[in-house]
Amino acid sequence: MADVARHAGVSSQTVSRVSNGDAAVVESTRRHVLAAMEELGYRPNSAARALKRGEFRTIGVILFTLSTTGNMRTLEAIANSAADEGYAVTLLPVAAPTQDDIRGAFTRLGELAVDAIIVIMEVHLLDTAKVSLPPHIQIVVADSDAGDRYSVVDTDQAGGARTAVRHLLELGHRSVWHLAGPAESFSAQRRADAWRATLEEAGREVPPVLHGDWSAESGYRAGLALAEEADCSAVFAANDQMALGLLRAFHEAGRRVPEDVSVVGFDDTPGSGSFFPPLTTVHQDFASVGRQCVEGVLRQIRNEEAERGTTLVPTRLVVRESTAAAAARRG
Repeated sequence: MADVARHAGVSSQTVSRVSNGDAAVVESTRRHVLAAMEELGYRPNSAARALKRGEFRTIGVILFTLSTTGNMRTLEAIANSAADEGYAVTLLPVAAPTQDDIRGAFTRLGELAVDAIIVIMEVHLLDTAKVSLPPHIQIVVADSDAGDRYSVVDTDQAGGARTAVRHLLELGHRSVWHLAGPAESFSAQRRADAWRATLEEAGREVPPVLHGDWSAESGYRAGLALAEEADCSAVFAANDQMALGLLRAFHEAGRRVPEDVSVVGFDDTPGSGSFFPPLTTVHQDFASVGRQCVEGVLRQIRNEEAERGTTLVPTRLVVRESTAAAAARRG
């Protein structure tokens, strides 16, 4: 700044006013200073300006895993939405969902200087009393049940599962088996609870639930077991990758999809329409989840009213060739 001042023949204070857009600077002086900045390659120190203003234009994101489709696509949407608003994103993965690790992540993000934090809680916390988020930090939580303590944005997990199960029942299947995600997963538990409740409300038998780990391989192993169940004519898988494993296992066991067994997934991943057969699945609007998370923290940053509780992003069923009427398997 001192170099620019000397080159332009003005004071350092005038250079500071020009870089901060002060309207009181005479236009001819402004142009002269800007020309000097351009000639010398001067750029204002954004870090110093951020410290002075107390605004860093950065949103921190804490999440427990980068391995799941939901987390990756939500993170992508957060980054895109933040960029549209002129904000950067600082990512901090956490090895385990423990109080110490979460506290350490918040401390680290505080050191890195962020304006607010989005927490993507993919793992269901069995005892929320042991994992409490600092109340003084502006926060939006995604994919979790934080009650009314924080602003939460989540896919309508239960609504999507109900739609999938009702679709299969309306096709004439007597019941629907379920391949759930990991027992500790919040979204997996929400989907499993809705599956069970929908069958009970319809007065149908509830088969034993199977668990996978979100991977196609775990779906394949579960599919080999389900292929031995003579009364299994319909399966709702908690995500598309496990559904992909199911399709392979049924094919190897000689169980035709959808003639012998119908399969529905969850996520509507980009490749699900190219499975064999193309997969009927529940579409999640990850872009909307990410956008609403960013909008939520920006409202808090701007001191606007921040709603507590959960905002649910609707899902929709995408019907393809992996489901058919139960009668078709007797044809």
